[in-house]
Amino acid sequence: MRVEDVPVIIGCFVAVVGVAIMWDAWGPQRIGPMRERRRRDRANIDAAGELVSGIGIVLLGVALIGRDWRFETPTVIAAAICLVVGALRNRKYFRETFMFRGANRRNPDKTSEKPQHFRIR
Repeated sequence: MRVEDVPVIIGCFVAVVGVAIMWDAWGPQRIGPMRERRRRDRANIDAAGELVSGIGIVLLGVALIGRDWRFETPTVIAAAICLVVGALRNRKYFRETFMFRGANRRNPDKTSEKPQHFRIR
């Protein structure tokens, strides 16, 4: 294997990941069988935003595969635009995923007030 083949292999892997994301966006939007335990509704993933993000990832893989062709720069620019648009369409989901982390947001001082002995019932 030559060193020149490494970007092609990585580009194929990135393109397959993008196709998998697009397939997930096209597939049925299933909700688990569990009942909701939260007080507020969960943010849903926007299927169109996920599809646009998948297209952007496929375009990045194509740019890696065709590394010395004349449309490489426009392909990378189009991929970046697709990724930004997909992220903006799913910003509520990303905000909920990264900001509301449950135990990570709890105050460690309040958790240390619990008794340190075992409770026997």
